[in-house]
Amino acid sequence: MRLATLLLAAQPLLAGIASAATPPAPLVADQHVVAGDLDIGYADLGPKTGEVVILLHGWPYDINSYAEVAPKLAAQGYRVIVPHLRGYGSTRFLSPDTPRNGEPAALASDVIALMDALHIQRATLAGFDWGARSADIVAALWPQRVKALVSVSGYLISSQDAGRKPLPPSAELQWWYQYYFATDRGRDGYAQYTHDFARQIWQLASPQWKFDDATFARSAAALDNPDQVAITIHNYRWRLGLAQGEPKYAALEQRLAQLPAITVPTITLEGDANGAPHPQPEAYAAKFTGKYEHRTLQGGIGHNPPQEAPAAFAQAVIDATRL
Repeated sequence: MRLATLLLAAQPLLAGIASAATPPAPLVADQHVVAGDLDIGYADLGPKTGEVVILLHGWPYDINSYAEVAPKLAAQGYRVIVPHLRGYGSTRFLSPDTPRNGEPAALASDVIALMDALHIQRATLAGFDWGARSADIVAALWPQRVKALVSVSGYLISSQDAGRKPLPPSAELQWWYQYYFATDRGRDGYAQYTHDFARQIWQLASPQWKFDDATFARSAAALDNPDQVAITIHNYRWRLGLAQGEPKYAALEQRLAQLPAITVPTITLEGDANGAPHPQPEAYAAKFTGKYEHRTLQGGIGHNPPQEAPAAFAQAVIDATRL
């Protein structure tokens, strides 16, 4: 039975927005595990015997999007794993010969590899941007591994065929950086101005979020990973069909192209001031066929709800585990 859509009031939510005056302690990815093609750096908070929550960040952000959310969940008894994605922070490829592949199936497979390496049979997944897409894919393809899901902007599974289809001009305009990255100039420009580019994306995606220089610099350091440019460029070129994926992920991508339903208990979130391209909640609600709830976060919340509204995001994770 579906739960009714919940529209959160602005006043309680504003109390949960991170304050620049009292910045949270940074998350430190001081744990490492060999998982699949990667040596994954991750933060590990809370009791080791606790119910597992895995928090997945997006581009161009890092694990510090969860600097307030992770301790809140750990204090409630959850074991909270916050990994750096491939191409970010302390995560590294094991071999220089492995393709620097940013296709969605590869990123989602990293989550399964991480769970296997840490002997985690089942976890609640939560994410935004790239992290939400990976969480959606894992929930769709490996539902037995997912207890519950929290996904910002809802259902983000797509395919290369869908990515090739033209959009109306206003929608195409929002994807300006995707087309920039399709060019050599864009690749070189992103390599030269990575931090400046990331700051502009933060500002466009969350126009009402008044983050300070220290908050940005703490996350931007993760973009100094030697594979950041290659992973980012490949991700966006793959979406347009301008770059090939790896054969080992082809079967997964074929399944994803069918836009499979997500059956696990899910809460989807959307900020009321999300400046990044995103679908409307009514467009994807039917893709969630299990217990489901949507929450619109009021109060000028943009593309990065865990950092802009950490109390609301943490509560969504807790509530999802109880659906």
